[in-house]
Amino acid sequence: MNYYQLEKEDVLKQLDVDQSGLSSAEVKARQERDGFNELEEEEKRSTLGLFLDSFKDAMVIILLVAAVVQFLLGEYIETIVIVVVLIMNAVISVVQTKKAESSLDALKQMSAPAAKVIRDGEKQTIPARELVRGDIVFLEAGDYIPADGRVIESGSLQVNEGMLTGESEVVDKTDAVITDEVALGDRVNLVFSSALVTNGRATYVVTETGTKTEIGKIANLLNTAEQKLTPLQQKLDAFSKKLGIWILILSVGIFAIQAARIWFGDESVDLTTELLQALMFAVAVAVAAIPEALQSIVTIVLSVGTNKMAKQHAIIRKLPAVETLGSTSVICTDKTGTLTQNKMTVVDYFVPGQDKQNIDHDPSTWSNSESLLVKIAVLCNDSYIDASGAEVGDPTEVALINFSNKNGQPYQSVRDTYVRLNEIPFDSDRKLMSTLHDLDGERMMLTKGGPDVMFSRAKSILVNGKELPLDQTWRDQLIEQNEAFSKKALRVLAFGYKKFPSEKQQLSFDDEHDLVLVGLLAMIDPPREAVYSAIEETRAAGIKTVMITGDHKTTAEAIGRDIGLMDEGDIAVTGQELDAMSEAELNEKLESISVYARVSPENKIRIVKAWQAKNQISAMTGDGVNDAPALKQADIGIAMGSGTDVSKDASAMILTDDNFVSIVKAVEVGRTVFDNIKKAIAYLFSGNLGAIIAILFAVALGLPNPFTALQLLFINLVNDSLPAIALGMEKSEPDVMNRKPRSIDEGIFAGDTLRSVITRGSFIGIAVIISHLVGLETSVEMGVAMAFTTLILSRTLQTFAARSNQQTIFGVGIMTNKYVLAAVIFCLGLYGLTVLPGLREIFAIPAEFGLAEWGIASGLAVGAVLLMEISKAIFIKIIKR
Repeated sequence: MNYYQLEKEDVLKQLDVDQSGLSSAEVKARQERDGFNELEEEEKRSTLGLFLDSFKDAMVIILLVAAVVQFLLGEYIETIVIVVVLIMNAVISVVQTKKAESSLDALKQMSAPAAKVIRDGEKQTIPARELVRGDIVFLEAGDYIPADGRVIESGSLQVNEGMLTGESEVVDKTDAVITDEVALGDRVNLVFSSALVTNGRATYVVTETGTKTEIGKIANLLNTAEQKLTPLQQKLDAFSKKLGIWILILSVGIFAIQAARIWFGDESVDLTTELLQALMFAVAVAVAAIPEALQSIVTIVLSVGTNKMAKQHAIIRKLPAVETLGSTSVICTDKTGTLTQNKMTVVDYFVPGQDKQNIDHDPSTWSNSESLLVKIAVLCNDSYIDASGAEVGDPTEVALINFSNKNGQPYQSVRDTYVRLNEIPFDSDRKLMSTLHDLDGERMMLTKGGPDVMFSRAKSILVNGKELPLDQTWRDQLIEQNEAFSKKALRVLAFGYKKFPSEKQQLSFDDEHDLVLVGLLAMIDPPREAVYSAIEETRAAGIKTVMITGDHKTTAEAIGRDIGLMDEGDIAVTGQELDAMSEAELNEKLESISVYARVSPENKIRIVKAWQAKNQISAMTGDGVNDAPALKQADIGIAMGSGTDVSKDASAMILTDDNFVSIVKAVEVGRTVFDNIKKAIAYLFSGNLGAIIAILFAVALGLPNPFTALQLLFINLVNDSLPAIALGMEKSEPDVMNRKPRSIDEGIFAGDTLRSVITRGSFIGIAVIISHLVGLETSVEMGVAMAFTTLILSRTLQTFAARSNQQTIFGVGIMTNKYVLAAVIFCLGLYGLTVLPGLREIFAIPAEFGLAEWGIASGLAVGAVLLMEISKAIFIKIIKR
């Protein structure tokens, strides 16, 4: 029903309510019929569902198969170890997901609005979710509108509907009927959920709640926006499948070779027992090759990243978003509140006959014109600062009282001295506001408004305390100054007055002529101070920053150039200009467009898709419901903490301080997290490669197996986890924000990672082979014990080498990561347990294994790590050349 086309009395009749409001019984009945006033959320995955999701990974499935085989073979300890590690991984993943959800729920509670209504004939405040159709709601400046409705009384009501429309200009509301059929933005007798009251007061009747509001309708767009896997998820998923196939081939090949030797070998052996042992060893090789702890380590490292980002005012809702943010190549950011302070500030002024850049902070030194200019700005003004220090009212008017306060003239003392006697509120048709006061013994109407309107209605100008005729010379000077301010994208207001007899009590529209002009004040929403360096940092990091705003093109472009966001040759386009571009034209100009102004929600999605078509990882900020589809479409959606619940639900990250600088800091954390994940991966696969090299060497030469199945399980499932997790705690590499974003097609072994895996794995494998051969000269058992000791020690000590591919351990600092030291000590302690009486038999370490054997094995392990560092130093020297 088009309530805006009905008289307000008819609307009340249609909704079956009168001015005394609904009764409690009727409210309850309507809640049961229509539900609560809240947007429907996607059904959250149950804890059990999240837990089971952790077992869908290809490598986890292989391990589960291996555990079943071990169980059938009677190797219950090995089975238990595998299952326990997999369960730990699943629990960690569930805990982190639930933790992110609880952070978001807490944020929602902080921003949950209340509503002032009349029920049972009494005024009361209730939670907004309890509103129903027909409720009578009261609004005043500073309130968020809790549901859609028809205005029935308006007192200069002005509303910012940017959350819904994306427009930054306030809308004047009325209670008058609109007879024509008009677009949503022109339905000025309706108010919409989540809009902000910036000025005035009103009473309205609720016409729609929850998902039937205009915000609820836009929220449905979220169902059509794609949600993409992160680059890391894609790479790990693809890698896991390939690795699983190769591991199966490797294990089957080893089993086939050993089975053939058994079958065609010594006929006196028990074939069944020998074949089962060969099968058990093949399964153990599969387990040795799979980095069982990889998924849990990635999860833990990402969770460490979420904690670091939380300290940078960024709440991560979806764990993999940490890594995605680190690979971001384009940041599409809003202007207001993100790049700017979201606080209009007076930055310049002009009074005729004076040539001063700044007003003095001592009011006693002000000229008559300066003093009167500030008084008009404060008195002809409805904004105020409440008892809690919150600024209430139109941002432009708030800027005026802050200007007075900042320059030594407390605004409240001015208002207490010169009481308002009458007023004509601002409206968008006149573009003026006037108030009546007794000022220094004279009754005066004080007026502020748009410069063009004020210039046309003035007949005089105040110059050095004297009223002079506003001739063409003065008019040209005023117009020139106004244009100079406008070229700087400053918002300008003009101020004037008109004297009346002392008996004047009421003001009329006719009074707003023949004004005396006093001066101009120019203001802007200034950039955040830290934004300048943050933009430079993104440029050094190879990240393109794009401003997308609902503001005017001139203002947006001026801010963009001021903060260094626009390079030579970069351009700004409006949403209308973007609509006129073909896909080919947009693709051609995309990289040179740094500012988009006056955009629509559809424009935002198109911009994101255009960058994604170029294989760029895009981050998009937003705060309104109209932003939600683009937030979901982007590789990483970043919602503002002050924004709507819909935008937060569509996002992967929430900025609690709405600050662009926090995005850049989060990018650095994301890059560091990905670096650390790659370090952990390299650590795991280097150790596994060393074990496989030793096994393949023994199989190829027909030597006894260098390890028992239990030894391989012990090393992989117990020894690897803590060092890899500790590597996830490493600090940022020195050049982390001086690199170009990695390509979306880059694999997890790209860069130095594969070289590191092969180099370190080869040194470990060679050390183990030598140790195994030395031990075999004594006995098969001694060879196994020597190989096991060398492998576990070299894999543990390589943690130091794995801390950086760009610096040696001495460059990184041995003591700079206490977690690595603790992990290495702990793993060495675990190894120490295996040589204790009672346990050494289980781990196949003979009684003859003593200090001499341990010295040889540990010497080979230390030697392998030294060779890793020497080869790294040589590589670094070559690269630097």
